[in-house]
Amino acid sequence: MAAPAASASAAFRRVYDTLKDELLRDPAFDFNDDAIRWLDGMLDYNVLGGNLNRGLAVIESYKLLKAGSEPSEEEVFLAYILGWGIEWLQAYFLILDDIMENSHTRRGKPCWYRLPKVEFKTTSGELLDQIITNEGRKDLNKYTVHIYRRIVEYKTAYYSFYLPVACALLLSGQSLDDYVQVKKILVEMGVYFQIQDDYLDCFGDPDVIDKIGTDIENFKCSWLFVQALQRADDKQKDVLFENYGKPDPACVAKVKALYKELALERVFSEYERESYEKLISDIEAQPSETVQAVLKSFLHRIYKRK
Repeated sequence: MAAPAASASAAFRRVYDTLKDELLRDPAFDFNDDAIRWLDGMLDYNVLGGNLNRGLAVIESYKLLKAGSEPSEEEVFLAYILGWGIEWLQAYFLILDDIMENSHTRRGKPCWYRLPKVEFKTTSGELLDQIITNEGRKDLNKYTVHIYRRIVEYKTAYYSFYLPVACALLLSGQSLDDYVQVKKILVEMGVYFQIQDDYLDCFGDPDVIDKIGTDIENFKCSWLFVQALQRADDKQKDVLFENYGKPDPACVAKVKALYKELALERVFSEYERESYEKLISDIEAQPSETVQAVLKSFLHRIYKRK
């Protein structure tokens, strides 16, 4: 007998095939056979292969919010559709992210834009033009905690954490105006998740995280860099500025060595513990036990992830 989580994932996956089939047969689009084959393969390559956490979170949150009242088959199907909408949005973001960061692998296979059959010159040209323009204006001293926070909130927190729960709340007939504090908690959870991601980009095992980290090479305003900048003395800052943003493995190694010298692994461990305790406290202060269950399910899925 399949475990409940595996069963839910399999049911969710079957809905993907239904939605994809409807899209490819939609009379609003004049697809020829070649275009249909291309779209079919492109969608499978980019949308599937992840952990589907964002999409599954919609269904899980919706069912928890409907506790005591089993949702109908149609209601669950609508939740599945919302979930896949978020997963397809995620796939779009990842394609652009890989191009901008010059990444090589995603989910254990070559990035979509690196496949020989993919034509991406227009998109990558636009992005590279913007990136190259910005290169001349880079000032690493501008990478502050405040700037990092703004980037992370809009890059990750809203669509990865708040959006799935907001969809579930709306689907269950709730008003989002009644859940302002829940939104704040989910945004904080999203910030924590992105900081984890930055940490794993440097210190994670590429075979486990399914990608090779490139934040250092790509001048990323990462949590580790911001923390290093706050703690480094003048000599250490010189090392950081001389080597950060360069693709040379020797330069990357020097930055990572400096991160270790500044004990950023311990700093992250302390941050993670404090964040978890604060989030649990805020979650348990919510008046609805059902909402608490939704929020805890999110937090426990990402806490201490590898």
